[in-house]
Amino acid sequence: MNRHLIKLLRPHQWLKNAFIFAPLFFDRHVTDWCYLWPSIVAFLAFCLASSGIYCFNDIHDIDADRQHPVKRMRPVASGEVSIRMAYITMLTAWGSACALVVLGSFSNIHKGLLGTLLLYIIMNVAYCARLKQTAILDVFIIAIGFVLRIIAGGLATGITLSHWIVLTTFMLALFLALAKRRDDVVIYQASGIKARKNVMHYNMDFLNLAIAVLGGVTIMCYILYTVSDDVVARIGNQYLYVTSVFVVAGILRYMQLTFVEQKSGSPTKVLMHDHFIIVCVVGWIALFAIILYW
Repeated sequence: MNRHLIKLLRPHQWLKNAFIFAPLFFDRHVTDWCYLWPSIVAFLAFCLASSGIYCFNDIHDIDADRQHPVKRMRPVASGEVSIRMAYITMLTAWGSACALVVLGSFSNIHKGLLGTLLLYIIMNVAYCARLKQTAILDVFIIAIGFVLRIIAGGLATGITLSHWIVLTTFMLALFLALAKRRDDVVIYQASGIKARKNVMHYNMDFLNLAIAVLGGVTIMCYILYTVSDDVVARIGNQYLYVTSVFVVAGILRYMQLTFVEQKSGSPTKVLMHDHFIIVCVVGWIALFAIILYW
């Protein structure tokens, strides 16, 4: 596989699928192979599925991408990968994802995992083909995609999810999606280039307010998760709320990057390269693990 095809698959975006491991982590089964294996299967399947969706998106948006200052360098838009090869790669990725779930579906993998995977693919194809041009609906679909990931993790392992952690996932994803839309508006105002047709249905005032509100709601949902009776009873520790420090710090830093430094175009790249965010994530995981496992 040449480097252009690898670029087409966007492996750096696979980090988003780590949400699949959330149920495993929250339910203290990270070291249990009978739970870890199905989570790995689900993770790899969603990585392949998401790569197929990126192929479809690049094929569908080839003309618009060629007008974008950054997206014009994508493999299909730049001509480094032909449309025919992109289609072949897309179908191979989706077929491999479904085969992985079916072949890896031992007795401890819920049958609903394949249905969740197919729903994820269908929803995102509809999003790429048309729905992403409808303001508000576009960011909701992105957020639902993250919820489907965490649900897939629960289905794969048979772990029951707290409704607060599902809500937190949805709100956080919505927060990040709106921050990305704000970046589209920034580019439009600076260059007159429309990253997507619905950019005209967003403006800075609306996005700034919506991002601020969702940042607060996300924090509140997470805090309510940490102090909920069922969670405290299940883990046997009432100090989980202490981890909120890192959540609040991380969200405030992301808002700073969005509003002050205008760097909200790629949440994945921010997560991988911003040192403050990395420290918040690592600190949150470490403290959470200490409370759960020690």
